[in-house]
Amino acid sequence: MRIGFGYDVHRLVAGRRLILGGIEIPFEKGLMGHSDADVLLHAISDALLGAANEGDIGRHFPDTDPAYKDISSMNLLCKVVNIVKNKGYKVEHIDCSVVAEQPHLSPYIDGMRNVISREIGTDKLRISIKAKTSEGLGPVGKGECIEAYAVCLLGE
Repeated sequence: MRIGFGYDVHRLVAGRRLILGGIEIPFEKGLMGHSDADVLLHAISDALLGAANEGDIGRHFPDTDPAYKDISSMNLLCKVVNIVKNKGYKVEHIDCSVVAEQPHLSPYIDGMRNVISREIGTDKLRISIKAKTSEGLGPVGKGECIEAYAVCLLGE
């Protein structure tokens, strides 16, 4: 068994779609980034890569490479899962927290779990996602950004 941890944060800006956990969430702002900036999938990807001792998503998919401009983070996550599988591991469990003051995310959690589990080929019961706020504190609390944390367990 191997454990990995991932974290990501992106600034909220006008003029972008908000993509979290592979689904679009109606909101007046989206996350700024080279890809679609899905902080949740980036945190999951980093957790998986860390558990497999493969660095982070920036190493595999640098934001200086135009091939990844506006790419779906789900596509990147699927590539990460292939890296993990090619090393002989399988996803046992992923546990995540998304920290956002706005929008209210709980209505979308089940949809995120469905999409992620389907795309990476694992049972939905192996994916846990929680929505949190920062109680008005810091940049998340001011509505400037969204953060995501993820841990994963890989089996052989």
